[in-house]
Amino acid sequence: MQARLQVALDAITLNGALNLIEKIQDDIDIVEVGTPLMMHYGMNAVEKLFQNFPKLPVLCDAKIMDAGNYEAGLAFDAGAEYVTVLALTDDLTIQGVTKAAHDRNKKVVVDLINVTDLNRIEKLEQFGVDVIAIHTGADAQAAGQTPLDDLKKIRPLVKKADLAVAGGIKTNTIEKYLKEKPEIIIVGGGILNQADSVAAAHKLHQAIQRG
Repeated sequence: MQARLQVALDAITLNGALNLIEKIQDDIDIVEVGTPLMMHYGMNAVEKLFQNFPKLPVLCDAKIMDAGNYEAGLAFDAGAEYVTVLALTDDLTIQGVTKAAHDRNKKVVVDLINVTDLNRIEKLEQFGVDVIAIHTGADAQAAGQTPLDDLKKIRPLVKKADLAVAGGIKTNTIEKYLKEKPEIIIVGGGILNQADSVAAAHKLHQAIQRG
């Protein structure tokens, strides 16, 4: 199955995000309201992207750590198709997010950021999560880390859920990630921070089609 391209809208204004998605919507599969965008605009960002681009599934990167059912419900009711919860949180919180998602026929993404015990993956799949995301955060990227080695280790461990990967992926590195066959490739700065964001999104889309 061909990978899907998810664009992470982080350090950008809401108007800037809407304008960008208008230009690149044919080259992406999922539009992510990144945590910084959500912190700035709240659920209004989810609502606006959902209303303006109804054919594109919206992911709200809420990084839920508590009150799982309630907080996930806020995002889903605003129009999100996916919401994220951190794998480090309590099992009950993850189960609450999963219930909120599946009660609405939506999807839950569990973010593995800073998880070192890979036995956690089997338990996450037992909860029925839809996507497991490998994530090297921005601060770790600044120190030179990438998610590629984690992807190679984790790909064989994920049996049921889709596997997503995020962390500094760009046009000149995407082929390395595609070789490991993740279902979702997440790109933020590799689109937003490029001199020509539209061209970058198109190149990433073409690489996925070839891959």
